[in-house]
Amino acid sequence: MTAPVLPALEISSLESIGKVVSVDTSRVWIDANDPQAVARVRVGNLVCIGTTKTTEFLIGSIERVTRSIRHELLTEEEDDDGGIPTGEVPDDMLRVVLVGTYRTVDGDRSNVFKRGADSFPPVDKPCYLIEGDNLQRFMGLLSSEIDASERLELGHYVADSSALAIASGDRLFQRHAAILGSTGSGKSWAVASLLERAQKLAHPNIIVFDMHGEYTPLTVASGTEHAYAAGFHIAGPGDLGTPPESALFLPYWLLNREEMLSMFLDRSDQNAPNQASRFTAHVKDLKENTLDTQGKHEVKKTFTVDSPIPYALDELVKRLQDDNTRKGIGATGKPVKGEWEGRLTRFLSRLTAKTYDRRYGFLFQPPAAAKGYGWLADQVWQLLRSDDDGPGIKIVDFSEVPSDVLPVVAGTFARLLYDIQFWMDPDHRTPFCLMCDEAHLYLPAKSDANAVQQRALAAFERIAKEGRKYGVSIVAVSQRPSDVSRTILSQCNNFITLRQTNDKDQNVIRSLVPDSLGGLIDILPMLDIGEALVLGDAVLLPSRIKLSAPTVKPSSATRDFWQEWNTSAPTKSAIEKATEALRKQTRE
Repeated sequence: MTAPVLPALEISSLESIGKVVSVDTSRVWIDANDPQAVARVRVGNLVCIGTTKTTEFLIGSIERVTRSIRHELLTEEEDDDGGIPTGEVPDDMLRVVLVGTYRTVDGDRSNVFKRGADSFPPVDKPCYLIEGDNLQRFMGLLSSEIDASERLELGHYVADSSALAIASGDRLFQRHAAILGSTGSGKSWAVASLLERAQKLAHPNIIVFDMHGEYTPLTVASGTEHAYAAGFHIAGPGDLGTPPESALFLPYWLLNREEMLSMFLDRSDQNAPNQASRFTAHVKDLKENTLDTQGKHEVKKTFTVDSPIPYALDELVKRLQDDNTRKGIGATGKPVKGEWEGRLTRFLSRLTAKTYDRRYGFLFQPPAAAKGYGWLADQVWQLLRSDDDGPGIKIVDFSEVPSDVLPVVAGTFARLLYDIQFWMDPDHRTPFCLMCDEAHLYLPAKSDANAVQQRALAAFERIAKEGRKYGVSIVAVSQRPSDVSRTILSQCNNFITLRQTNDKDQNVIRSLVPDSLGGLIDILPMLDIGEALVLGDAVLLPSRIKLSAPTVKPSSATRDFWQEWNTSAPTKSAIEKATEALRKQTRE
């Protein structure tokens, strides 16, 4: 005989703190009649509210506690002086946002919780504070509702430190997510903690866009104990001679027409249309020549100027210079000004300047192997592999990429991976995630984006809108959500929001979550380091949690200025070494 299932909430043991006095579509106002119980109430506490059904209760989160004082008669009898005594009486009111429905019995199931309110409580229904053993059992119920195959442990609940905060790993990644918080709030730890959980899976596939090299300790090459990620970096000037295996190149021929033109074309130049026209014609012709040389006749029938096909950059420059200097032949047979003569000068000067600048070597001075037709597939394999010979977590260091081309480089990188996934046989696709650290640097709000940034935005916004269908997700990480593309943030269904003190940033987050949860955003400035408000469909209940600290920590810890000023002095040899690194444009 099967033992009866005990209810997660023993209603008879819960303490009533008041009755319903007002209800709207998402909020309930509770008249609290027990001042001692109200003294234990905190914003964020959970409450249970009765409905018309004996087996159904609404779960809400307290978002405001108010107390007003009124004067009233304390007794109907006169005192010794013949007067009726009066005194101050507190009126306590709780504002509760409804977040879910709990049923003790639901068909043949017991203890069922679901998001959203299926009904609304009648006026005068009692409200109970969920605490103690009931809180522990209820938190355990939330965790048990998520299938074991998709459980992702984030940390523990602040309301009950003994209860693990469990999210759905599937929903977190498949529907895009954002990790937001001001500097020093614990964003890097949150990222590292997620990566650490993911790397325990058989074949995780996450590519981290590391803008400052802070996740290097997570890479196996760093020698850090328990490190688990493959480390790559966008090649710097010091990698151009004999590039190490970890150096990544993005040869110019990978960039599509608009990405190339965004770096060299001045749209305000009256000759801009001519420059774009000649560039496009020559690149298409050069790519066609490559296909002829490689015997790729089938590809030649359908390729476009944007297809990633190698071509010789010096031949492109030579053709443009020829256009720019070639004379025309007049009616009398004498030389006249050519059709393109002098119109490509400024375009050529910008192109050649970047071509020979070693800072842009990863684009314009790739090794000979990177000019081969089969190089692209090999490079993408290194980034998307997740097998016994290649870790599934990949850290790509973008810190040496010049800031003026960082957006287009990040955008091209993401677009290529997405395009490969898009054109892959659906039966062989495996999902991967792009974790975009410091997203505000290359995914800015459109009003602030220049021509280069617009190209990056176009790539990432396409992924945000369509990636779910093809197994590509984005996790945007930023300390300034107000500076990040609204299109990308609006596509995120899950938010891990740490301490946020800026009003503008808080308002952006408030605008991204349902109106009923907007009040929870008010607690963001009060969160401790490492605490987060988790919202979205990856969790059954909007929750304030304490994130688990990662075993391998990123090098993002805040420096202890006062203590270090008292213990450490600058070293001249270190400054000399840094000066040489600056001159060489490479780190040792």
